[in-house]
Amino acid sequence: MPGTVTMYSTTWCGYCQRLKKQMDREGIGYTEVNIEHDPESAAFVEKANGGNQTVPTVRIFSSEGAETVMTNPSLAQVKQAMA
Repeated sequence: MPGTVTMYSTTWCGYCQRLKKQMDREGIGYTEVNIEHDPESAAFVEKANGGNQTVPTVRIFSSEGAETVMTNPSLAQVKQAMA
């Protein structure tokens, strides 16, 4: 869906916590999916990361509908992908 951000994470991931706090502070809405509780999402993360369950993996559909998938992106990268 255009203009959406999904963050694939785990409960113990410090990088996930940091990015969530940054996006919250900037008012960027997102849906968080814990890959420990969702095998389908875990498989998506593995496919996006060469077989590894690396988080945070962020999937963005820009307002134009372009899909971007990034692993451990910076806040600036998230904002750029949303544009």
